[in-house]
Amino acid sequence: MAIYGYARTADDIADEGDATASQRLADLAAYGDELRSVAAGAAPAARWRAVFLPLARTIQTHALPLGLLEDLLSAFAQDVVKTRYADRDELLDYCRRSAHPVGRLLLHLYGVDDARSLARSDAICSALQLINFWQDLSIDLPRGRLYIPLDQCRAQGVDEAGLFGQQDSPATRALVRAQCDWARGLMQTGAPLVHRVPGRAGWELRGVVQGGLNILDKIERCGHATLAWRPRLGKADILPIAWRALRMRP
Repeated sequence: MAIYGYARTADDIADEGDATASQRLADLAAYGDELRSVAAGAAPAARWRAVFLPLARTIQTHALPLGLLEDLLSAFAQDVVKTRYADRDELLDYCRRSAHPVGRLLLHLYGVDDARSLARSDAICSALQLINFWQDLSIDLPRGRLYIPLDQCRAQGVDEAGLFGQQDSPATRALVRAQCDWARGLMQTGAPLVHRVPGRAGWELRGVVQGGLNILDKIERCGHATLAWRPRLGKADILPIAWRALRMRP
C-alpha cells in the first residue's frame, strides 16, 4: 500500500488537474527530492506526509531499491512532455521505467530476485502497460497522446490525423490488432512467474495476468475498435478470470 500510494500520487501529479507542464515537472522534481530525503532518514515534510511517512518505514524495513522508485518518477515526467513514440523499443524503454519497477518492487518484498523471475515480471508489467494503452485509445487520443509506435502506424498505412480524428477503419483495427497480439505474447512469456511467487501474492498475480488477457479478449470481440470504445472489466468477468486463474499450470 505504501508503494501504491507513492506511485499513484506521482502519477496524479503528472496527469490530473489543470497545472501547466512546467508546474508538473517542478512538482515531480520536488517529489523526487522528498523521496531521497526520507530515504536518507529525514522526517517527511508536510506537503506529502501521508505518502512519505509509510513509504519511509517501508524503505527502511524492506531495504527497497531507491533506483526503482526514482525510475517511476522519470517515466511520469516523460509523460508530461512526450506524446509520440518512434518504435517499439522506445515504448518499451518507457515501460522499463513506468511498469517494470512495480513488479520488481513487489518481487523484492517476497525475496524473489533470480534473473528468470525478474525477466518474466518485466514481461508481465510491459504487457499490462501496453494493454492499458490499447484499452485507453479513446481516452489518450483526445488528450493528445499516441502510444502506438509511429513505425507501426506507417506499416498499416494509418496516419496520425486519422488516429487523432478517431476514424475507425479496417486499417486502424488491423493496427490495434497487431499491438494487442504483441501484448498477448509478452503476457504469455511472463505468465509462468505466477508459480514462482509464493502464497497469496502468487494467486493475486494469477488474477492480474488473467485480467489483462480478459481485456485483450474483449478488444478482440469488439473487432479491435478501441478508437471509439473502451472495454472494461465488470462483475460478470470475476468468475471467468478466477476459473482461468485456477487452471494455470506450471
